[in-house]
Amino acid sequence: MRKIIVLLLAVVIGVAIFLPFQKVISFTETHVESPRLHYVVMDGSDAFLLRYTHSIHKTDVLEYYKVTKDLSMQMLEMVYESLAIGLPGYAEEGQRLTRKDGKYHLYFEEKTTLPEFVMHIGDIDMDLALGYDNKEYQLKDNLTRGHAYLCKVQRVSLFQLWKGAKLI
Repeated sequence: MRKIIVLLLAVVIGVAIFLPFQKVISFTETHVESPRLHYVVMDGSDAFLLRYTHSIHKTDVLEYYKVTKDLSMQMLEMVYESLAIGLPGYAEEGQRLTRKDGKYHLYFEEKTTLPEFVMHIGDIDMDLALGYDNKEYQLKDNLTRGHAYLCKVQRVSLFQLWKGAKLI
């Protein structure tokens, strides 16, 4: 009887530690042998934004995302000040471009989602931040400049959370 209780307890503890339950926005370095998981716990809103300073225009660009039920990222809107190099100057099919308060707003009306994307952390002194639940996380304080990271929303286990690096 004691062996059965110990075995059941071990199974329960194992499930609690290794079952992926916590939703996170994760950044995992690509092209390395042992990548480390960097993450922000999602325990509130299903929306987040990326804010970066455009390297040529020197103005902020905001990208707004919503996380879907299957943990894909749906891009909702981009906000930017200039139509110069690297930023859309017109709306494509399924998009709408407007201008208000001196800024361009590109809305993505079609429900196109991304399961993940790769983000290169530039080795330049320009802002790059993740906004989630009224907090801003400076990505260049935690991720290595000049390296690429796979960004995705996923469920992770307690074990993965303990091994990873929480963005603070």
